[in-house]
Amino acid sequence: MSTPTVVLVHGAFADAASWSGVIAELRGQDIPVIAPPNPLRGLASDAAYIASVVAQIGGPVVLVGHSYGGALITVAGTAENVVGLVYVAAYILDEGESLGELQGRFPLSPLVSNLREWSYPTGSGTATEVTIKADKFPEIFAADVPAATTEILALAQRPLAAAAFAEQAAGAGWRTTPSWAVVADADQAINPDVQRFGAERAGAKVTELAGASHAVAVSRVKEVADVIVEAVRSVS
Repeated sequence: MSTPTVVLVHGAFADAASWSGVIAELRGQDIPVIAPPNPLRGLASDAAYIASVVAQIGGPVVLVGHSYGGALITVAGTAENVVGLVYVAAYILDEGESLGELQGRFPLSPLVSNLREWSYPTGSGTATEVTIKADKFPEIFAADVPAATTEILALAQRPLAAAAFAEQAAGAGWRTTPSWAVVADADQAINPDVQRFGAERAGAKVTELAGASHAVAVSRVKEVADVIVEAVRSVS
């Protein structure tokens, strides 16, 4: 098999630039990689968008999802050319399960009570989207990232449509595809127990990073990249 292309899917409150350090690490090992934008408008539509990216890649793909992006790669990971899944501080849903249902199995993280609601126009009216309150963003999202960086990240958040929390996953790629998971054990956005539960249920090979925040792909670049490289080598 040719070397799989790594497709990096960012989560809510961030953009594809959050993968910059990981991209540099993968390119340094001659692993093809792209980081498409995540629309953040809803589980079904976002997963369909990622699936469309995967379908246009000529060859095998390893999907990597951070945070909410983990839910998307779970659904998009049912595509025939997806040969591996890597979850990074992520939600790992089962078929028919929503983010709210999975999250509700465990004590809620500080994120839930520190969201700010916004409205945005739709074809038929308006809908609600959320960001993290800017003053709470550093401690919740990126406690182990330099303060000067987190202040900028807080102001550049990409909001997530609130409806995404109630949508159910249409499939679960991990049932037929090998998976890996990075658990951030100091995560204040997704309860680490949510991450552990999903990873265990998926039979993922788990790497737990002590002291890592939700922004683990920014703060612990080498360790996250190493797990992705392991996945790529294992399925090549």
